[in-house]
Amino acid sequence: MDKKLIKVHLALFTVNLIYAINYVVASKIMKDNYIQPFAIILLRVWGATLLFWLLRRLVIREKVQKISDYFRFAYCALFGVIINQLLFFKGLSMTVPIDASIILTSSPIVVLMVSVLIAKEKLTILKTVGILFGATGAVMLIGGGDFSFKGENTFGNLLVFINASSYGIYLVVVKPLMRRYQAYTVISWVFLFGCIGVFPFGIKEFLEVNWSAMPLWVYLTLAFIVVGVTYLAYLLNAWALQFVNSTMVGFYIYLQPVLTSIIAVLAAQDEVTPKKILFSLLIFAGIFLVSRESSVEVKVGKEDEKPETLETAQK
Repeated sequence: MDKKLIKVHLALFTVNLIYAINYVVASKIMKDNYIQPFAIILLRVWGATLLFWLLRRLVIREKVQKISDYFRFAYCALFGVIINQLLFFKGLSMTVPIDASIILTSSPIVVLMVSVLIAKEKLTILKTVGILFGATGAVMLIGGGDFSFKGENTFGNLLVFINASSYGIYLVVVKPLMRRYQAYTVISWVFLFGCIGVFPFGIKEFLEVNWSAMPLWVYLTLAFIVVGVTYLAYLLNAWALQFVNSTMVGFYIYLQPVLTSIIAVLAAQDEVTPKKILFSLLIFAGIFLVSRESSVEVKVGKEDEKPETLETAQK
């Protein structure tokens, strides 16, 4: 396997490991009512943006090439930060976690559909079968045959579906920007525009937070949400998008229930069963099938870059 592709897989694995841990640690803050959902969103977006721009000023000072790209950054922020984060928390408060988890498995399917329709990505048998394997394994691992969608959760489920679709669209529309700029440049501008969008929704709840009443573990959890779940996860996803297609990046969401189950087992909150092993293997099989074509894409990209460099040197 190509060394660059191995790094991409490690990056995407790390992102979804962070998200899996987040399900465990962040839920306790919500249950204990130390801070409201929209306040968390404001904190994580503004906190991550501050980190992006502080380090960008120190390390990377890449300039935006065209005025129209600012509109593209704002467009990506709308789908990847504003709608994605606001609707997920709001939807989760109006439905049950099992419904939300199952609906989120639609995100890779949305990525594939949007990639085919907008980015003109080829719909191949390997990708289709891989997506089906991953979706089946994830849904069964999350709920098996015990889940049911109830009428009172309909609106909340709709918001979660829009959230999943929004992030799927973001992974596709941000890809062209990754071809022109470094990942850090793109994600810095996307989050800067995201700050503007989440501010009116989160400022009220943020000002209501009683910071002095919070124990140390809440501050540490919030720091993990800002630095890990937001800053690092978005950056690694953006970096991975420079080398593989959007479908590959989106597909890794299916790994989250596997990692969450492993964490629960290690914390003695769950147990290993033959069915869980089978469903997990189905997800890994899907990752293998989708990555088979991503490896070709990376190699082709590398081969294409070399002649251009030589030609430039000769000129």
